[in-house]
Amino acid sequence: MWRVVLSMAGIPGLLLLLVLLLLLCAVGQVSPSGAHWKPTWPAYRLPVILPQSTLHLAKPDFGAEAKLEVSSSCGPQCHKGTPLPTYEEVKQYLSYETLYANGSRTETQVGIYVLSSGGGESSGKSRRKRQIYGYDSRFSIFGKDFLLNYPFSTSVKLSTGCTGTLVSEKHVLTAAHCIHDGKTYVKGTQKLRVGFLKPKVKDGRGAKNSSAAVPEKMKFQWIRVKRTHVPKGWIKGNANDIGMDYDYALLELKKLHQRKFMKIGVSPPAKQLPGGRIHFSGYDNDRLGNLVYRFCDVKDETYDLLYQQCDAQPGASGSGVYVRMWKKQQQKWERKIIGIFSGHQWVDMNGSPQDFNVAVRITPLKYAQICYWIKGNYLDCREG
Repeated sequence: MWRVVLSMAGIPGLLLLLVLLLLLCAVGQVSPSGAHWKPTWPAYRLPVILPQSTLHLAKPDFGAEAKLEVSSSCGPQCHKGTPLPTYEEVKQYLSYETLYANGSRTETQVGIYVLSSGGGESSGKSRRKRQIYGYDSRFSIFGKDFLLNYPFSTSVKLSTGCTGTLVSEKHVLTAAHCIHDGKTYVKGTQKLRVGFLKPKVKDGRGAKNSSAAVPEKMKFQWIRVKRTHVPKGWIKGNANDIGMDYDYALLELKKLHQRKFMKIGVSPPAKQLPGGRIHFSGYDNDRLGNLVYRFCDVKDETYDLLYQQCDAQPGASGSGVYVRMWKKQQQKWERKIIGIFSGHQWVDMNGSPQDFNVAVRITPLKYAQICYWIKGNYLDCREG
């Protein structure tokens, strides 16, 4: 396993950030044969998901406590051994609930066309805290020149405590458990807000070297959420009874933001990811006011989940997991979100306990659903 761990001790901040940017901007790789090659976004035959009927529901009570992590003990082998759902089950899982700012909500049943095979369910009862694996390999990002630049600028904070990622001019992708516990909506969801980071910097008054800027606590500019979409695969029951497969949600803002966003994409197989690694940035609770970036290797995968050991803490849930690959049609490099960071799992690996952090993969079916939520037209969702 190859892993990079950088210590912040004794390394000037600017130099550390330059090293980080080089890691982020590396282009191309060397294949085992020695030839130079570009990890390329694969082409997929994508299904179409369209609304069929909408039912008005009673207003929820917003009584759930916000939980910044979810846990499950059903690991890769447990997941892979679960029978695939039927067509009717997949339709039910991908039907969705919409919550509006006035507290009203609807349930929308969907139809699926050009169906791809779906993922399975998982179950578990264990609840554990998310781990740091060995040396803490996370980077706190400081300075407006970095925080307000792509891709870090796409990370936003939810008023419920989680992280989200900008995926259009007015949409934020996050984890479903950040707003819904599987049974009802969490407190504060009716007045849900999204925070855009605005760094506050002191000018170093009183210091001999006035050019040494001192980072302060970050300031957020907040925008209210107009409505949210959560798949019924998550709302079916308690989160631990249905697993993490459908732990994603889309938020629509009341007004447009002015930042560059990151497109969603279908998650390639782990072996096709550049270096076998994923990246994400979030607002970890143990580093209040800081945006924290990390990258790590994918250890295992199922159709719906990526298992990895990226260092993370509660608060990072909902972060968009992304990679940078070559877009052959446009002949350019492009970052896309291929998953949503969800939570923690303890797994029995041949009689030995092993723990992972887990991300929900954007499969072709999930891509079709999320893209339709964003675009409102399936014709704009034919390329993942």
